[in-house]
Amino acid sequence: SSGINAEYGHSGAVIAAGVSQGRSTTLNCDCKLFKDFRCDHVKRDFIACGAAAGVSAAFGAPIGGVLFALEEGASFWNQSLTWRIFFSSLVSSFTLNTIISAYKGSPGDLSNPGLANFGLFEISNYEWFELIIFIMMGVVGGLLGALFNEINIELSLFRLRHIKYGIFKVLEVVLVAMTTSAVGFCAMYFVEDCTYAQINKDNTTELYNLQMQCDSGQYNSLATLFLQSPESTVRSLLHSPVDQFAWKSLTTFSGIYFLMSLWTYGLAVPSGLFMPSLLTGAAYGRLIGVLLHMAFPSRVSDPGIYALIGAASFLGGVTRMTISLTVIIMEATRNITFGLPIMMTLIAARFVGNYFNEGLYDEHINLKQVPMLPWDPPVKSFRLTAGNIKSISCQVFQRNS
Repeated sequence: SSGINAEYGHSGAVIAAGVSQGRSTTLNCDCKLFKDFRCDHVKRDFIACGAAAGVSAAFGAPIGGVLFALEEGASFWNQSLTWRIFFSSLVSSFTLNTIISAYKGSPGDLSNPGLANFGLFEISNYEWFELIIFIMMGVVGGLLGALFNEINIELSLFRLRHIKYGIFKVLEVVLVAMTTSAVGFCAMYFVEDCTYAQINKDNTTELYNLQMQCDSGQYNSLATLFLQSPESTVRSLLHSPVDQFAWKSLTTFSGIYFLMSLWTYGLAVPSGLFMPSLLTGAAYGRLIGVLLHMAFPSRVSDPGIYALIGAASFLGGVTRMTISLTVIIMEATRNITFGLPIMMTLIAARFVGNYFNEGLYDEHINLKQVPMLPWDPPVKSFRLTAGNIKSISCQVFQRNS
């Protein structure tokens, strides 16, 4: 349950924070370089640039990386920081494209996407009534995200109180790994969803086919969802034919992935939030699309669009990201047509989720008691004035005549 956004964003921030200082406290060495950058203000700017560069490399989204740094990564913002972050994202995307093109044997071809490629939509049209459904999905995503955050915070508080020593943290990781494997394989065994492999024009299959309990020539759809890489599973949910995954497989997968992601986030391992949330949302969104196609086959033709909206709604409900997430998804899918429904979905998810709690990133910042000045004052201070907090007997300094 690792997330590519967290790993690359965090790695970029760590590299920027270390390289910009020209020294390492871990290795106990000082290169005597970049001494002018050794102040908190400049270090924060480098960290924001590194986080943006990491997101840009992960999704092939340089503009999304800039907006991610603006929305989540930077504590302070100014005009000069804007172009510095944009330049960092540009260099990161260019470097990644150069390396990937050389790896694929076509050096100089800079049209490669990022490390997480969500594929292209063949059908990208939607009707006006679907916007209402997308907004309702945003509401559901906000509710699910608020529930996810609330349970995860309670679980994190339990860890802080009772799982303090290293051996207990290791045992919890082992327990989560064993439970995830056992639950996943039991679901694959008992949920029967066999289908024929979809063959492309070049006589290859896009899915990782696993027969398990199915007949010859068929494969288990639920096993495909569990055993592919997260990026491949997202592409399968977004672009597979309508009858590729049955509603029972999607229900089982989304429920298990929701619970396992909930338990995994906060473990003593580098587990992320972005890809697990995308997967959970894409599964429940495709479930809605499949059910609507069963009810209205002539009006709803592509459940993959609903999978995309579901992924955005759940991830937006958990993180409360709006602007950056919209651009990241559009750049990752290379489709600007879905900009309007994604924005409407994310606004609905953020509005509903904020009614119950804060985004999970902010909740964990508060949980770790990081001294960070929030954007808004506490709710109880809105009606306070200077007269409410001043002392009754004021002490003043007298000027000597």
